[in-house]
Amino acid sequence: MAGRIPQDFINDLVDRADIVEIISSRIQLKKAGREYKACCPFHGEKTPSFTVSPDKGFYHCFGCGAHGTVVGFLMEHDRLEFVEAVEELASYYGQDVPRERSSYNTESPSGNAALYELLNKAAERYQAELRNDQAAIEYLKQRGLDGKTAADFRIGVGPAGWDFILKALGKTDTDRDNLLKAGLVTKNEENRVYDRFRGRIMFPIRDGRGRIIGFGGRVMDNSEPKYLNSPETPVFHKGRELYGLYEARQAVRNPERLLVVEGYMDVVALAHHGIRNAVATLGTATTPDHLRTLFRFTLEIVFCFDGDKAGRKAAWRALEMTLPELKEGRQVRFLFLEEGADPDSVVRDGGAAAFNERLAQSLPLSEYLIEHLKAETDLNSLDGQARLAELARPLLGAIPEGVYRELLLDRLAAEVGMPAERLGQHLGSGADAPPAPRRRSAQSAAPQPAEGGPKTLIRKAVCLALQHPEAIGGAQVPDGLFDLPNPGIALLNDLLQTAAENPDIRPARLAEDFADHPDGGTHLQTLLVQDLHLDPGANWQQEFEQTLVAILRQELERRIRSLSARPASSLSAAEKTELRELYGQLSGHHGAGS
Repeated sequence: MAGRIPQDFINDLVDRADIVEIISSRIQLKKAGREYKACCPFHGEKTPSFTVSPDKGFYHCFGCGAHGTVVGFLMEHDRLEFVEAVEELASYYGQDVPRERSSYNTESPSGNAALYELLNKAAERYQAELRNDQAAIEYLKQRGLDGKTAADFRIGVGPAGWDFILKALGKTDTDRDNLLKAGLVTKNEENRVYDRFRGRIMFPIRDGRGRIIGFGGRVMDNSEPKYLNSPETPVFHKGRELYGLYEARQAVRNPERLLVVEGYMDVVALAHHGIRNAVATLGTATTPDHLRTLFRFTLEIVFCFDGDKAGRKAAWRALEMTLPELKEGRQVRFLFLEEGADPDSVVRDGGAAAFNERLAQSLPLSEYLIEHLKAETDLNSLDGQARLAELARPLLGAIPEGVYRELLLDRLAAEVGMPAERLGQHLGSGADAPPAPRRRSAQSAAPQPAEGGPKTLIRKAVCLALQHPEAIGGAQVPDGLFDLPNPGIALLNDLLQTAAENPDIRPARLAEDFADHPDGGTHLQTLLVQDLHLDPGANWQQEFEQTLVAILRQELERRIRSLSARPASSLSAAEKTELRELYGQLSGHHGAGS
């Protein structure tokens, strides 16, 4: 059925679903207090580290880092696309999945189904045309391909004329409109409609169900552009799709690794030589959607790029996109080929053995990151060492907390020549604010995060908001708190408002709703399972309110210390007034959070 699934329906379905019931129908769970445990189905282990929390509606593996809601589990375990997982869950509870009427579908009741059918017919036409095009056949033979590989990938050819597809599939006005919507034809300024793909080898792009959603066309000579992709359509979004992923999954159900290359011919040439785990982005840089899709099917990704300037630039962009996805157990490597070489040429010249030999020399992400930064600095000088640390700051901050981040910090510290703990504090992995004054009264002491729990007060507040949204929606917020510039304050504010507006929201859904929040939303899944080291019977609203007061008090004290450290004669009149007001505000908060 066509059209988007309403988000409200998805939210209600996830909230109502019994995550324990769904997961236990696939793996054996054992009760462990208020939660359930099992050996993780996503990585081999003998000691259970996979936990399911019915209260939070969330699963998490402390071994490999896998986590998510019931929909996420179905996607990971059953290898389903998002829509398929929603449909599976709805079917389990006997519900029909509603669909919104698509803006692309105001005239045709068949909606996207008509586009899928049209794209498949186009692929059949291109394939049939290839059998009659001797020049295209010779071109593919020169590239080392045979008929079986071409058939596996449904490769065809778009002839050089202007109306091959238009004549074949555009019999009526509705047909021509659908050809435009599917991106198979285009229209010029004079409203003349003609074939988009002309004189090109045609590579059908398939989604996770094997449906054709678009095409990539490659010229057979040196004309430009070398590659032409389908435009964005109701069924094709190139920032989400990967060429060859469907074929790779058909060949290897659970690939040990997936190889990301740059071109269609790279994927097909590798497959021809028995390397069936390669995919390609569709003329775009690697996106977070690409990475999430890849990590659903494997724990290791290898990016393969040309060793020239453009290839190195693309690799660095891929590294930056990958950092937030480096959850425990995931690995990323980079393979650089010499200038002028690509996977297609390497495997044609030397076969699979030659390519696999290069693959064995690929760099782990950590090595590539450090070597790249070192190339931009002079580590023989203090200035160069300081620059390396500053260059590393945003990169390290993008990595989710965990063993990998700590190990990378250790490695960077060795390069800089500093203890890892000091470097971590400098890079911001320690407290959000400087330590509290050494001499403080018992009454004014702010509650500190529990040992082994969240490392900062703001993080503790976010954890409380995520894990107990039912208790914090009506919390009293101290004046001025959300005016603070501290990282995480905006996220905390938005979480609080959402909890207040949705008193029945479950923790897992709250974390998912804010996964793309610019103020650190990518870390929420981790914070959802952060141990607060508090009494299970604690008054959560009171704990949250005390933490908010402590955050504000900590920032007031930091500003007071900053102004008080300067000679009184150097303070402006405005700064002296500010200092008096800060002392007044601080005294107003004494005891409020104790």
